[in-house]
Amino acid sequence: MLCQPLSGNGDRLIGRTLAHYRIDAALGAGGMAEVFRATDMKLGREVALKLLPADMATDPERLERFSSLGRRASTSGGRRRQSPAIGT
Repeated sequence: MLCQPLSGNGDRLIGRTLAHYRIDAALGAGGMAEVFRATDMKLGREVALKLLPADMATDPERLERFSSLGRRASTSGGRRRQSPAIGT
């Protein structure tokens, strides 16, 4: 998972590149993060990126919670999921 701070206006990220992901569209936002449809430029596949807002990206407790969520999403019963769309 990328811990990239957001300013709260995710639309301005569409078309930009973060790491090796090109952000294609905003999918939604919740209490903790915003989710975008993106293209993994290295592997040429569509993925979802979940990004933290700027005010949460500097809080160590929120960062740990965010990272923990990513680790849990990428495992199932102690085994790594086979879905290529989940990255941590």
